[in-house]
Amino acid sequence: MNLPNRAEDAHATLAAAFNSGDVATVLGMYDTSGIIVPEPGKPVSGNDKFEESIKAILSIKGKMEIKTVYCLQTGDIALGRSEWSITDGDEVKISAKGIEVMKRQPGGGWKIVIDQAFGAEANLIA
Repeated sequence: MNLPNRAEDAHATLAAAFNSGDVATVLGMYDTSGIIVPEPGKPVSGNDKFEESIKAILSIKGKMEIKTVYCLQTGDIALGRSEWSITDGDEVKISAKGIEVMKRQPGGGWKIVIDQAFGAEANLIA
């Protein structure tokens, strides 16, 4: 999977990566020196923790969809706001509103540096 060439395409590319079911493909979308928050209040960093988190999310069988609410970019940094879900037919297995920080890579593609999957939830306490 190729990295998106535009920051605003990161959400769709990430959903496609998750829907591939391949851990390495999903990991390729992230700068694993950054932070992922796979559960509210439980941020993790580092390749091993990212991989563990991604495997847990992939274990939720279904299709991931991510809607980009907005994407703001300045230079090589972008901030995205998303609404995402994993569904199996008509059953919603999980859904949330996230915030993501992305960074343009030397080759021009974009990786997610911070993925606060629940960062825009109304009842979130930091």
